[in-house]
Amino acid sequence: MKIAVFGRKAKIADLDFVKTFFSVLKEEGIDFRIYQDYYEQYVELNYGDLGFQTFTENSGFEPDLLITIGGDGTLLNSIFLTKNGTIPVLGINTGRLGFLTSVSREEVHSAIIALKEKIYVIDSRSLLTIRSKEEVFGNWNYALNECTVLKSESTSMITVQTYIDGEFLNSYWGDGLIISTPTGSTGYSLSCGGPIIAPNSKTIILTPIAPHNLSIRPLVLNDDKVITLKVEGRADHFLCTMDARSVTVPFDTEINLHKASFNLRMVRLKNYSFYKTIRGKLMWGIDKRNEK
Repeated sequence: MKIAVFGRKAKIADLDFVKTFFSVLKEEGIDFRIYQDYYEQYVELNYGDLGFQTFTENSGFEPDLLITIGGDGTLLNSIFLTKNGTIPVLGINTGRLGFLTSVSREEVHSAIIALKEKIYVIDSRSLLTIRSKEEVFGNWNYALNECTVLKSESTSMITVQTYIDGEFLNSYWGDGLIISTPTGSTGYSLSCGGPIIAPNSKTIILTPIAPHNLSIRPLVLNDDKVITLKVEGRADHFLCTMDARSVTVPFDTEINLHKASFNLRMVRLKNYSFYKTIRGKLMWGIDKRNEK
């Protein structure tokens, strides 16, 4: 088994854990390489050169699996390394809440054994892709969680004219609009009152951000729809995001969103349950009446 290890930011607090993790991979005889920028950050922290091999997106390394170290944001930032979903990804959570990064620090050794013995399943997660005349996100225009359009100034709201397969849906007056995948339903959309959607649901969620109309509510659509957005406002630009990336866009730019032609493959260990995760992360049922 060949494994690629990706991290976004090296942290002093994680040094010992990361060194232990690399040692476990080595002990288990796994051929692994570390994303070069991440590895060099640890070297610069005066931790010393650990003597491991590195890779970049253009180095030609062809792993069987990608492992990320960090939080959900780190996993989202790693998607460009999956070669359009052909390389499955597993997240180790050294962050905080972590809905996507399912393996805790304490579970790392047992997780590596499970990977080595192929005791896991692969879940397929849909992505969103964006199209516009200016191609605002370049060649990598995909999002696992969500795409949002947001006001760029704090003093005035925007209007998001929204169309579904060419048919007018609504004018959203407010701070913006979130277009989310089922995976992203536990992210920004959840914070704005959107529903929690099971990851394998074939849906797209539209969640308004601070709407200036109390009758506006989140909307769930089939994921075969094309969503067109025309944004208006008093400023010159609005903000458009795809997961952790953001750009400022002129108001005359029309945004088209739809499901991507490929899915992300996420590794799920046999002891992982989506329902157990949301119950624990959101502390459902924390009530003395449930104590036995």
